[in-house]
Amino acid sequence: QVQLVESGGGLVQPGGSLVLSCTASGSIFRIVAMGWYRQAPGKQRELVADVNAGGGTTYADSVKGRFTISRVNAMNTVNLRMNSLEPEDTDVYYCKGRIYSSPTRWDDFWGPGTQVTVSS
Repeated sequence: QVQLVESGGGLVQPGGSLVLSCTASGSIFRIVAMGWYRQAPGKQRELVADVNAGGGTTYADSVKGRFTISRVNAMNTVNLRMNSLEPEDTDVYYCKGRIYSSPTRWDDFWGPGTQVTVSS
């Protein structure tokens, strides 16, 4: 089994910064990609940013230029640096990993979520 552990959420004022971190552990054969999603009550979960094994990144249009995702391969960790935070960024943020637990089987694994609140 694979587990994802998130950290770094909290309360920040508009214009402030936070760093979210997610580490995968357990039966990991190979990580295809890791990323962050967010979800507001009553809405669908949406992609914020992800990074694949080759280092390629994808960002939601709403966070381009403000958020930066990076991966520490040796530690199976992905970080999301969030700058210039806006009240609209308030959500529960979830880490997702597309991970092979054997040479032939992959699954999408999710962390439990961490709350980010942007408010004065």
